[in-house]
Amino acid sequence: MSDPQHTKEEPVEETFISHLVELRDRIIRAGASVIVVFIALVYWAPDIFKLLARPLMQNLPADGKMIVTDVTGSFFVPMKVTMLVAFVIALPFVLYQVWAFVAPGLYQHEKKLVGPLVFSSYTLFLCGMAFAYFVVFPTIFRVMAHYNAPLGAEMTTDIDNYLSFVLTMFIAFGVTFEVPIVVVLLARMGVVSIQKLKQIRPYVIVGAFIISAVVTPPDVFSQLILAIPLVILYEAGIIAARLVIGKDQIKTEEPAAE
Repeated sequence: MSDPQHTKEEPVEETFISHLVELRDRIIRAGASVIVVFIALVYWAPDIFKLLARPLMQNLPADGKMIVTDVTGSFFVPMKVTMLVAFVIALPFVLYQVWAFVAPGLYQHEKKLVGPLVFSSYTLFLCGMAFAYFVVFPTIFRVMAHYNAPLGAEMTTDIDNYLSFVLTMFIAFGVTFEVPIVVVLLARMGVVSIQKLKQIRPYVIVGAFIISAVVTPPDVFSQLILAIPLVILYEAGIIAARLVIGKDQIKTEEPAAE
């Protein structure tokens, strides 16, 4: 009896090991792609950091400047920024490796959904980062410089602290711009109906202002910059969900919601 049991378990073990080997290879390829892009960009690391710091530098007073409080900060901070840029550039290939690993286990209709979903998520995240860089950063730094002027305080910041702030804003606005994807997924999977999404709109608006109050600086204008796009993106998600689900399914949902 032991031999048949061993025969049945062996293919399962071999399949599990082969999956682990494939996962290792996918991770190595994804990591290698990021490293290759990083090596290609590392020569321009100081210029990349200057580009990242431009919204702040343009809104500092004439004698304003950034400072370094850590001995190695002037070296490692530009390296971190370059590594993050390399990751963003290589992210499509990284996502492809993830897709290639999980695709064999998906149904055909799931495969058709994942492709556009991944592309849309990546595009919207980049749009969120771009919105933060071109709109939010100049506005926030201009407002903070205005607050500092009457106090006679010198507006300077450590480059490491600036990097932490920028990353927080990039992640916050990148995730914010993913709201339409989340709304479409919830509606597509039947978790919530279109009617329910409309009903909870007031709670979403309140939640948007609470999130913006936590993430952004304490001034009202900075909070509006995050809260208003969040609400608009939620509405865009409802519209996209209606297009994805189709009118027939919405009509069947509405009587049930009533």
